[in-house]
Amino acid sequence: MKLRNLALSALLMATAVFSQAEQYVAGQHYKVIANATMPRNPEKIEVVEVFWYGCGHCNHFEPTVNAWKKFLQADVDFYQVPAQFSRQWKIHAELFYLTHALKINEKVHQPIFDAIHKQRKPLLDKDDQKEFLAQYGVSEADFDKYDDSFSVRRQLKMADQMVRSWAISGVPAVIVNGKYMVNASSAGGEERVFDVVNYLIEQERQSLKK
Repeated sequence: MKLRNLALSALLMATAVFSQAEQYVAGQHYKVIANATMPRNPEKIEVVEVFWYGCGHCNHFEPTVNAWKKFLQADVDFYQVPAQFSRQWKIHAELFYLTHALKINEKVHQPIFDAIHKQRKPLLDKDDQKEFLAQYGVSEADFDKYDDSFSVRRQLKMADQMVRSWAISGVPAVIVNGKYMVNASSAGGEERVFDVVNYLIEQERQSLKK
């Protein structure tokens, strides 16, 4: 895994430079979103990965995301949003925002993927989630305090509204500044997604300077 991450890091460093020289075409390499959304921080270029913990493609894509994140510039605001296309997806979305409320998401994000895809634990049952999070110091009382809290419900609602606005039909997908959507299909492969994303970031960066 370490060798793979090093290779991904080197690849992303190189493509971050070369992709700027390559021209990508709207409607071919990326989709222009009809109902664009405002970035949460208008002073930065927003990049959002839409995902589902139970998605095998998202699990496979996560090392690429992590490698790319290491080279984020200060003017880029990256975060992740869980899609809620079914009951199972919503349960995992609730778990995602619960871990944010508990302030442990960075610690447990990858282990959740591992539990589902490597250990074959779907984490769809509250008791299973409690048992899993107990490994990271979360008491049953804290779990119950934040589970289905106003904050979690509000973030779930906002996330669902955003995903619907972007008209996303599958994950993983990457949204740039609320205007453009990139996925493996449009980019020509998972390994090229951030080539296109980096290109769009630079386009937005130049627009902000005008």
